[in-house]
Amino acid sequence: MTPRQPHSRRVPAYTAVVLAFLALVGSLGLTTAASASAAPYCGITWGSLTKAGGVETAPNLTGVRTGRHDCYDRLVLDLRGGSSAGFHVSYVDAVYTDASGVLVPLRGGARLQIVVHASSYDVNGHPTYIPANPSELANVSGYRTFRQVAYAGSFEGQTTLGLGVRARLPVRAFVLAGPGDGSRLVVDVAHFW
Repeated sequence: MTPRQPHSRRVPAYTAVVLAFLALVGSLGLTTAASASAAPYCGITWGSLTKAGGVETAPNLTGVRTGRHDCYDRLVLDLRGGSSAGFHVSYVDAVYTDASGVLVPLRGGARLQIVVHASSYDVNGHPTYIPANPSELANVSGYRTFRQVAYAGSFEGQTTLGLGVRARLPVRAFVLAGPGDGSRLVVDVAHFW
């Protein structure tokens, strides 16, 4: 009887190559994932919490417009008078009309309620902003984030708009002075996190 040889612990050459390759691929994947999550989309760090500012009341809302940018979609409310109009912008479950409380239907996966301290009528009750179609204040077809901009009314010195967006994404809001004695409330919503 021949003595039994101890089991060899040598790893076949092809197995060693495969293990080395898997280790390399795994470490590259972890490095890429870590670096990708470290840098926010377009450097945006706004978050999606409520944005509010200013306390002054601008006399009148005179226009609503939108624009597309590389990293975000932009909504601009044109205001006549007042350089630091107060505002409150927040994600909500639903947007309702001012005073009557009627639901404002909005397309998209999330809804922003935008309240600006400016009425859409002057001191004599004459309108300063009359939307042609209150449900569609701007054509946002083809936008990456915006789905719908709707008018929710003006009551007691403030005007409310509803903004339907693709998802609850980072948002920022601020007031810019000008042109002239006017100002603009700007609301930007990022395309991604």
